[in-house]
Amino acid sequence: CAMEWSVRRLGAAAVILDHRDRVLLVRHTYGRLNWEIPGGVSEPGESVLNTALREVREEVGVKAIPDRMTGLYYDQEQDAHHFVFRCHLDENASPTPSSEEISASDFWPVDALPRPISDFTVRRIHDAP
Repeated sequence: CAMEWSVRRLGAAAVILDHRDRVLLVRHTYGRLNWEIPGGVSEPGESVLNTALREVREEVGVKAIPDRMTGLYYDQEQDAHHFVFRCHLDENASPTPSSEEISASDFWPVDALPRPISDFTVRRIHDAP
């Protein structure tokens, strides 16, 4: 019996902590204007790890260095799988918004996250110690 692969949506994001254990968040210029971890949709032929690294580069203009995968989440509404990777930055990196999609970026204490922020984003942060 031959099986066909179904087309699925894949996305990836990065949880990046600084030397003071604050998490890097970006604020979008569209949608709910939420604070989010850097991330987005995978492009054809791109691994989910490369998606997360590309999105960090596009959104805040710095190179993220991957440490490990910290979670895989399924969004039933969008039939999408979200991969999350714990990453770090070079100590001299200075993330700043580098896309029209991002209005702000900053590091925030994990126990004092800015609003608005989705429960899904908070969960992915807390799952990636």
